[in-house]
Amino acid sequence: MARGTLFLVVGPSGAGKDTLLAGARAALEPGGAYVFPRRAITRPAAAGGEDHEAVSPEAFAEREAEGGFFASWRAHGLAYGLPACIPAALESGRHVVANVSRTILAEIAERACPAVIVEISAPPALLADRLAKRGREDRADAARRLAREGPSFPDRVTIRRVVNDGTPAAGIARLLAALSDA
Repeated sequence: MARGTLFLVVGPSGAGKDTLLAGARAALEPGGAYVFPRRAITRPAAAGGEDHEAVSPEAFAEREAEGGFFASWRAHGLAYGLPACIPAALESGRHVVANVSRTILAEIAERACPAVIVEISAPPALLADRLAKRGREDRADAARRLAREGPSFPDRVTIRRVVNDGTPAAGIARLLAALSDA
């Protein structure tokens, strides 16, 4: 059995990653070939955005220390973790689609092969408008998120780009196309 591909989805705040991932999950997960792991985040479940496992900072730190995450990182004052079950899913031939921080791409890509980076983007004005509408950040926080530059992508990793500048259906179709060449 062939090993599955790890798709590392990245992009700036406001690019629509959560919306596109939810649409792709609805389209692909029922077939069983794709897995969309829920991230553990030290953010309340009611905060909106992606469907995540809300954990306290203390519970997160304990789980992290016990090796309960495949990968973990900190960003925007929160801790994020991907479940430790990812390698088993890949070994069983399933493709894993995970929303990650650009700051840990090299680390994850080095441990999971094959890995494909899927960069979701949108024009700057659209990013600013989406951040304002979602209402999770004040203006200063939104400006910091928009100004944030990510690290360059690691060498020897396939990169697929999805421009999410239209309807959600169009963006989901573009993401599905980026995931289809596994």
